[in-house]
Amino acid sequence: MKNFLQVIINAAVLLFISLFFSGCLKDTCSHKKSYTWFEPLYKTSAEVRANIKSNPAKEIQNPGKIFIRDNYIFLNEINKGIHIIDNSNPSSPKNIAFIDIPGNQDLAVKGNTLYADLYTDLVTLDIADPLNVVKKSIVDGVFPERYYGGIALSGDEEKMVFDWIQHDTTVIEDCNGTHSFLVPGVMYTDFMSAANIQNNNKGVGKGGSMARFAVTGNYLYTVDYMDLKIFNISNSAQPVFSNKLQVDWHVETIYPFKDKLFIGSNNGMFMYDVNSSPDNPVKVGEFTHARACDPVIADDNYAYVTLHSGTTCLGFNNQLDIVKLNDLSNATLAKTYNLTGPLGLSKDENLLFICDGTDGLKVFNAADVMNLQLIKQFPGLEGYDVIAYNKTAIVVATDGLYQYDYSNADNIHLLSKIGLSK
Repeated sequence: MKNFLQVIINAAVLLFISLFFSGCLKDTCSHKKSYTWFEPLYKTSAEVRANIKSNPAKEIQNPGKIFIRDNYIFLNEINKGIHIIDNSNPSSPKNIAFIDIPGNQDLAVKGNTLYADLYTDLVTLDIADPLNVVKKSIVDGVFPERYYGGIALSGDEEKMVFDWIQHDTTVIEDCNGTHSFLVPGVMYTDFMSAANIQNNNKGVGKGGSMARFAVTGNYLYTVDYMDLKIFNISNSAQPVFSNKLQVDWHVETIYPFKDKLFIGSNNGMFMYDVNSSPDNPVKVGEFTHARACDPVIADDNYAYVTLHSGTTCLGFNNQLDIVKLNDLSNATLAKTYNLTGPLGLSKDENLLFICDGTDGLKVFNAADVMNLQLIKQFPGLEGYDVIAYNKTAIVVATDGLYQYDYSNADNIHLLSKIGLSK
């Protein structure tokens, strides 16, 4: 694979040099500006792949996607790997191991097999023994669109980025914004945009509403910016790329329910049937809305779509849309509820959980979708995603991993929190 990262870095350096010498030589004004710069750390591809296994536990710093299976939580550490958390006792979860997978952002599980992205590659892991995870196979180059802060990262056959060291510094700029010095081989960003560089039966599991990976039957389905990709996992340890379908622009999430796939994008929700032809899903309906970020979940009768504004979504809506699914070819809006900044959501029977931005976690009685009743709100956290399963709601938030007991809807309460390291 070509090292796109180095090409872009070299181009950036040449651009900075060009701007410096083309500036007005007579202009002597200058000012200080604070920057964060990220220094890439490299390992060979062989070193990275050899280390994809159960390693000692690491503190959680930047949590992302989540999947629960049996008594374990598999929590993505964005672009670094997967934490394994023993959740046998939700009141006292134990962070027991870490799987180093540079570039990892997504995961899904089927039985004892976990699938995850390794930059542009798909890695398959045997997780029968979470303390002894074994790499089974890697399919090269199936996610060529992978980006990191807007920069393509493919690595090459010799080396790949496995981490970044963050440096904060102050530089002197002239009137044209040219740096007084450059450090070759790094990415620069000012402090305001720094965040953009950095989202009971054996084998039973469940993923979150923000997922881009989903397993249904003998197939793994993944979505990227515009496509649905299909992998045959009849042999769970050896995925085989089967097909690719264009869905829409700005595709964000995928949620499996029975024999349907619900795909969320900036522009709407798209529904695919996988029953008759799982390697070539058939589009059976869609529901369009104003441009906004769009996670989606579903039950037998309705789809629940959260829309939220944001710089990458280019929208201004913050709401919950409930869509009636009695006729998938003509899905219709049943009700809209205004919210603050909703992201992930989950539903278990009549309880609907929504991560609503700065308003925290909200729990609704959804027995009547036309008249949702807020029965509990937990302020003080900004949730990213939530999974409600087996009477425990697990929430990934900006400051840690929360768990709530909802066995009694009249007494939903916090069980535990794993905080982030500084």
